[in-house]
Formats: sequence, C-alpha cells, structure tokens
Amino acid sequence: MSVLILFDFDGTLADTAPDLAAAANLQRAHRGMEPHPYEPLRAVASQGARGLLRVALGMTPEHEAYEETRQRFLQDYAANSTVHSHLFAGVADLLDDIKRRGMSWGIVTNKATHLTLPIVEFLGLQEDCAALVCGDTLARNKPHPDPLLHAASQAGFDAEQCIYVGDDLRDIQAAHAAGMPAVAAAYGYLGEDADVTTWKADAQADSPAELWIAIEKLLPTSTLSN
Repeated sequence: MSVLILFDFDGTLADTAPDLAAAANLQRAHRGMEPHPYEPLRAVASQGARGLLRVALGMTPEHEAYEETRQRFLQDYAANSTVHSHLFAGVADLLDDIKRRGMSWGIVTNKATHLTLPIVEFLGLQEDCAALVCGDTLARNKPHPDPLLHAASQAGFDAEQCIYVGDDLRDIQAAHAAGMPAVAAAYGYLGEDADVTTWKADAQADSPAELWIAIEKLLPTSTLSN
C-alpha cells in the first residue's frame, strides 16, 4: 500500500519564524519601539498575526487598531517572507527519501495561499508536492479535519493511507479527527509553555533529524521493505 505523508508548513518543514518575527518587529519600529526578543516571537509563529501581534505589541483582536495593524503586518511579511526562511536541516533529504521509497508527500497549512506559495516556490518544493492545502482553500481550517481529507483526496489517497506531521496541538487534533496517525514535531513553534506530551500524538520527533524515525513507526508493515 502506498502512503501519503502530509506536513504542516511553518515550524514543521520550514523555519519561517525569522521572517515572521521581523515583520512583527517592523510594527514596533513603525511605532518607534525597540525590537522584541526573538524567542518569544518564535514560540507563537504558528499562530500567525494573532499570536505575533499579541506578543510584539500586546495587541489583541479587540483593540481598535488591530485590523489596521494586522493588514500592515501581512503586507510587510509578504514583501519579505523569503529573506531568512529556509527548510529545517535534513528536511530536503527526508522529502527526497520519501519519494525514493515510492511514497508521496504534501503540505496542509492554515497559512493563506498568497503567503504560502511564494515560500514553497522559493524553497523548491512545488514540483514534488502531491497536495497543497492552505488556510483559504476550504471554509474550515485545522483543527477541523477537512483540510487533511481534502489533501488526501487531491493526491488520490484514502485517509487510512496518510500520516500527518505538525508542530501544534491543532495539527494532532485535525489528524485524529481525519482518521490519520499523527507525529508531533516537537522542535517547532509549539506555543508558550506547550507540553507536547499531552497532545496524544502517535509519535514524536524532537528534532528534524528524528522525523523519519517517528514516521517509520506509523507506516504499514507492507511499506517497510521498500
């Protein structure tokens, strides 16, 4: 049986936090403020504008200037999203190895298409990506299972032929809701004070180098001889 390995994007395949944090700090610079330390911004990078603006500016969606600031953040990020972003070490080899073994891989992210595609293309992922589902592809995002099921269908697989890898609790929840085993990418943007051990993932990778080991644990026996 062939297998489809689906990945979250930010914090799982690609280290995009440096450019996201830079865009958040631009919002501080626009206000004459000093840059915010990087690590707290990295932790919430998977939360997008909502998390980054909360940490960088203490601004929540209820703030009267939130929407204007969010739009400026998105514009600044879109203009500079490939300055420092890169694949995590070993990810390119992992994707090549998945292909060599006769398996397929794809991406399911809550990030909007117009922000995702330029980075995917910059990183050279578009050619072998069997499915790409973004935050505006469907009406519902993760943790709803729809994006994962749509990706499986797009690539020609059933849910039971898929494994999902992500660095956020909602990734694990979406995978289980879709009937897919899930790998927690514990090296990613886990959020503030996140405890990955409580996510009930089926396997865990503490570094990108451990991804294949974690994925392999969940593969059907019939695929392991490839």
